[in-house]
Amino acid sequence: MTRLTIRPLLAACLLASVGSAMAMGDSTPSSDGMLGFTPQGASAQSSLEKRFDALLDPADQREWLKQMSSEPNQVGSPHDKANAEFMLAKFREWGWDAHIETFEVLYPTPKKVALELQGAHPFTAKLSEPAVDGDATSGITKDVLPPYNVYGGDGDVTAPLVYVNYGMPDDYKELERRGIDVRGKIVITRYGGGWRGLKPKLAQQHGAVGCLIYSDPRDDGYSEGDTYPQGGWRPADGVQRGSVADMQQYPGDPLTPGIGSTPGAKRLALKDAKTILKIPVLPISYADATPLLKSLTGDVAPPQWRGALPLTYHVGPSNAPVHLTVQSDWGQKPVYDVIATLKGSTEPDQWIVRGNHHDGWVFGAWDPLAGNVALLAEAKAIGTLYKQGWRPQRTLVYASWDGEEPGLLGSTEWAETHGKELQQKAVLYLNSDTNGRGYLNAGGSHSLQHLVNQVAAGVADPETKASVLERMRARMLVDGADKDAKASVKEEAELAQKGGDVPIGALGSGSDFSAFLEHLGIASLDLGFGGEEDNDGIYHSAYDSFDHYARFGDPTFEYGVALSKVAGHIVLRTADASVVPMRFSDFSDTLDRYVDQLHKLVDSTRKDTEQQHKLLDQRAYALTVDPTRPVAGPARDSDVAEIKLAPLDQAAAALKQSANAYEAAYNARAAAGFNLPEAQRRQVNALMAQMEQALSDRSGLPGRPWFQHMIYAPGMLTGYEVKTVPGVREALEGRRWDEANQYATVTAKVLDHYRAQLDQLTALLKKTS
Repeated sequence: MTRLTIRPLLAACLLASVGSAMAMGDSTPSSDGMLGFTPQGASAQSSLEKRFDALLDPADQREWLKQMSSEPNQVGSPHDKANAEFMLAKFREWGWDAHIETFEVLYPTPKKVALELQGAHPFTAKLSEPAVDGDATSGITKDVLPPYNVYGGDGDVTAPLVYVNYGMPDDYKELERRGIDVRGKIVITRYGGGWRGLKPKLAQQHGAVGCLIYSDPRDDGYSEGDTYPQGGWRPADGVQRGSVADMQQYPGDPLTPGIGSTPGAKRLALKDAKTILKIPVLPISYADATPLLKSLTGDVAPPQWRGALPLTYHVGPSNAPVHLTVQSDWGQKPVYDVIATLKGSTEPDQWIVRGNHHDGWVFGAWDPLAGNVALLAEAKAIGTLYKQGWRPQRTLVYASWDGEEPGLLGSTEWAETHGKELQQKAVLYLNSDTNGRGYLNAGGSHSLQHLVNQVAAGVADPETKASVLERMRARMLVDGADKDAKASVKEEAELAQKGGDVPIGALGSGSDFSAFLEHLGIASLDLGFGGEEDNDGIYHSAYDSFDHYARFGDPTFEYGVALSKVAGHIVLRTADASVVPMRFSDFSDTLDRYVDQLHKLVDSTRKDTEQQHKLLDQRAYALTVDPTRPVAGPARDSDVAEIKLAPLDQAAAALKQSANAYEAAYNARAAAGFNLPEAQRRQVNALMAQMEQALSDRSGLPGRPWFQHMIYAPGMLTGYEVKTVPGVREALEGRRWDEANQYATVTAKVLDHYRAQLDQLTALLKKTS
């Protein structure tokens, strides 16, 4: 599900300017040693990782990818089950204790979809993707579902059409200024600008009776490069499928929020499921969208609304009605989670969970199987080490999830079913999804940032032979140097420039980490390479195939091996470290940045509000409007109330002191070889494993109690994109001043609890008997 949108930015001159520091010989792990290991243990671990690396073969990943993407493998398809059974056999062959865990989930599939433009120039949409030359699977029709958006409503509606750009909140404000109302209309919006599920949700909230979502070539078609099969980008008939469930409420089976979809589980009535939309939604190609857009009349769309199609973009309404039909089978389907375990030798009740999903929208070579075969390669190599006599100290759990594409179904149902046990035992959840050529993208719990940096410093980039870490750093420097870069990107570049750890990103949603991190409070990471492949154009289409991936994704499969190395080393180190390899000062430093961002947000909001009020009072908007093209001024923003961030400031400052004290105690123990009595060391590890849970509040975020993490969450109006310190930040952005003050206090209390637990860790490390 995750979509990487990084573009290649590094040039040869940059690589030259970075100089010899980018060569593997000069790129060494941090001078403080391998996190969580004694020097002797670090040497043995390094040897183990070299043995692991030698067992990784790109030919394996190519073979598995070709087989697993050879037929449609969406939820409920025969090949989806066959892939699960194939992996089960492989895990067992490699020495893992493996089984398939099945859940029955609500999974609607289309019975009828139709779209036509009526009137003087009628048009019937194709709503299918034809075969293309050189793509062996593109001609397969058996078991292929037509392009659709799962969890949209059923409906048969006829209404005028209105163009709403990306269909985000500001777009509706722009329509309102132009006197255009979408009530009783069908809206057409382009992909991009925000998560697809927000587009029909906002259309529904504004009174629309239907929603069409098309891919404009400006965003992932011929404006970006040659289209498939000549190049990798979206062809005229390519369609992006996808879920439109309201996953900002909760992911997983819409009928079982918060509990696993097990036999006998209490299920909601369909009408009561909060994540299912009421209006029909349909994704279409830009070939099908063109006649519809040409039918629009009214104002010419603002410049930033215009795509790359050879037509004048108007906002509408259309000169003829559009007829949209979506009828679905609202039955249940099985999802097959493949779960494989190697029991730990000394700390079996501490789990390292590694996951990637295996279901796709059609063939799913890039999304998700490119990541899934990297996971399989890790499992094969680890199984070989196990057969050679190595034993992990902690238990390894490898999972290939089903049903991620419709809404994180397999991972969420499994995590909810085993929630209590996971909160007691899980140390880390490590996720991947798509993978391709380019740079390592890493996000997650910031207590794991140093571990990621140390591992990335020791893995060579397949193309440049620099370390993966130095390529990450170089990309951040170049991105931050862009004059149009966001403030957060410039901030990260400044940190990368200092030469210490490269900051990792925060996680929002869009892949299987969500239930582990944001619901259960388990420290999590999400990894994947990308940025140089041309995969965006075939995202969630029938052209996400083996043939496309072998040409435009990762032709040598060396980045699949690189992902296996980075993920595998993190798994092995976390499994065998004397002390769980977390560094809490990194979280404290990151929190300081987030709190500072909140202060800046308050200041900028107050300044912008005062400026808007001044312009309105001066009638500046009214006096600058072209009378022949009237556009009203913006609605007057509410005054900014007193915002009290002092509780957050105090909590962050106190945490900084505790983090420094912990760091000193940890370093002293590390220098002494972690000479803790065994029972005391186990206490330390058990407490460290549950630190992330201390960042949760069981009441959850406002209006969505499933999301309980108070530092990371997907935005209610951004979808996949993260909102940090979300209870406060989203209230400020929504101008809910009382709520912002309330959640400043709530979040501060959570941070105080986290700090108190960190102080307990420090006391344990200092304890001498």
